[in-house]
Amino acid sequence: MTRRHFIVGSAVAAPLLGLPLAGASAEVAPRPAAAQMVETSLSINGRPYQLYLDSRVTLLDALREHAGLPGTKKGCDRGQCGACTVLLDGRRVNACLLLVAACAGHSVTTIEGLGTTSRLHPMQRAFLEHDGFQCGYCTPGQICSAVALIEELRHGTASVVTADLGSGARIAATPVELRERMSGNICRCGAYPFILAALQDVLGAAPVAPERG
Repeated sequence: MTRRHFIVGSAVAAPLLGLPLAGASAEVAPRPAAAQMVETSLSINGRPYQLYLDSRVTLLDALREHAGLPGTKKGCDRGQCGACTVLLDGRRVNACLLLVAACAGHSVTTIEGLGTTSRLHPMQRAFLEHDGFQCGYCTPGQICSAVALIEELRHGTASVVTADLGSGARIAATPVELRERMSGNICRCGAYPFILAALQDVLGAAPVAPERG
C-alpha cells in the first residue's frame, strides 16, 4: 500500500469508526448540571406532603411518581393537551409545566381529591351519565378543568369570547363560551359533544343532545 492510499483510506475510515481526523479537535460532551435537592411542603387533596426532590422535578412527576397519585395523566408533557390539568389553589394549571418546588405552601387538588367511588363529585357523575369519555385518558384533566371553569363563571372571569365585559351581568354559559373555556383540553377520541352536555348538566343549562354516530 502506498502512502497516498493509506492517507485516503484513513480519511474515509475515521468517521465510520468514530475517530477524530488529524488536526480536528475532539468535542467534549457538556457535563450535566449537578442535582440540587429541595424540600417542598404543600397540601395535596387536603393532606400535607413533605417532598424532598430534585429542584427540576415537575408537579406532574411529583404527583405520579412520589405522591402515589397516578390519576393525573402525562400526555404531551409540553402543556398542549391538558391531560395533566390539576387545581392549584382552585385554579387550573398544567402540572407538566410547573415545578413542584414552585408549589411550596400551596394547595393542589387532583382528580383523586374531587370525589370518591361512593361519593362522586357532580362533574364526575355528569361525565358518567353523559358518556363524556371513551378511552378515559384525558378525562381526569377534562374534569378538573371543568370544575375550575364553573368557578370562573361564578366569579365573572371573562374569556376571549365573552360578549359583554362591562355590564356586570352573569356570564352566560353558552356552548360557544364553554367550548372556548375547555379548548385547552384535547380529547383525541372526540367526545366533545358529550363533555359539553355534562358541563351544561352541572351548570343547570339546557343540555344539547349530542348526536351519536
